[in-house]
Amino acid sequence: MEAEMDSDLGGDRLTLYGAEFSSRLLAGTAQYPSPAILSRAIAAAKAEIVTVSLRRESGGSRSGERFFALIRELGVRLLPNTAGCRSVREAVTTAQMAREVFDTPWIKLEVIGEEDTLQPDVFGLVEAASILTRDGFQVFPYTTEDLVAAEKLLGAGCEVLMPWGSPIGSGRGLNNPYALKSLRAHFPDVPMIIDAGIGAPSHAAVAMEMGFDAVLSNTAIAKAGDPVKMARAFALAVEAGRTGYRADLMQARDMAAPSTPVIGRAFSSRARA
Repeated sequence: MEAEMDSDLGGDRLTLYGAEFSSRLLAGTAQYPSPAILSRAIAAAKAEIVTVSLRRESGGSRSGERFFALIRELGVRLLPNTAGCRSVREAVTTAQMAREVFDTPWIKLEVIGEEDTLQPDVFGLVEAASILTRDGFQVFPYTTEDLVAAEKLLGAGCEVLMPWGSPIGSGRGLNNPYALKSLRAHFPDVPMIIDAGIGAPSHAAVAMEMGFDAVLSNTAIAKAGDPVKMARAFALAVEAGRTGYRADLMQARDMAAPSTPVIGRAFSSRARA
């Protein structure tokens, strides 16, 4: 039975810009206590894609080179990001530098528009995505659950969307499940990765049960008391959520529905009297 389940899951692969992956959990690489724990956590998560940030001040430094060498040793696909960029120009320049450093057309595009929530600037995001896709990048835009923004990003050439669950590092899970469900329903064939705000394995499971294709987690794993155990918990949650979604979850209802049939049930003559 277990072999059959593994085989079934093995046929359910994640496809992003033509590349296929078995794991649906993406992992960030920031804030870990040590390089050794980072390596063990990525292995425990069974992540095949990790995000990396490129800071201009560290791109050519010795410490930066050591970190990039460690990431390469993990044997995973790199998804560089433009974390912290506040303008289109800054994001585009950072993406171009990342392509040169990491030798990949993939870029997780962030253009931050609001300081307190770190909410994406969807106007700048669409502009930057248009520039980068014309330049040959394969863009993973960090966006909101806004349907119009999603339509514009797809029109700009993006083939993947990364809607936020809640503000970066908040750990609040899915702040607006109704809007996220609407986004998923409007674009059923577009790969979508829930990014930001995922604070617990249960949050990841809920996202997967809603039909999202993958989850990205960083802070919740890296800042846990035991990052390696938490990474494993997230891997199990993502797998459980995806399996539940594929099994066709029951729909919630307002009234009770007996699990035992009423017709044909036993009753006593005393109760009848």
